Amino acid sequence: MESAMWGVEVLVSVLLLAGAGFALVGSIGLARLPDFFMRLHAPTKATTLGVGAMMLGSAVHFGVRGDGLSLHELLLSVFLFVTAPVSAHLLAKAALHLKISTRSRPVSESRTAAPP
Repeated sequence: MESAMWGVEVLVSVLLLAGAGFALVGSIGLARLPDFFMRLHAPTKATTLGVGAMMLGSAVHFGVRGDGLSLHELLLSVFLFVTAPVSAHLLAKAALHLKISTRSRPVSESRTAAPP
């Protein structure tokens, strides 16, 4: 019984660390990427995976602990995976409508080129 609980704790820890890693990568991408569309892409993909992994870790933890599967984690995950792509799509459509400028050069060239 003790080894099974240890395995669950390791699984929950891995899910939480993976989720935190994805959320960190999405946040760094939001801060560092040069273009609006690139900045929009990083958090919608990476952070969605990060929060999803953390919700899965929470569901596993509380499901094994004896409280049973909670609807809170399931509903949060469903709402997250439905609303994040829709909001990103609406932001991208609004940016296209407003003709927000995009980068004309790849990021690797712009870092080595002299500033204008």
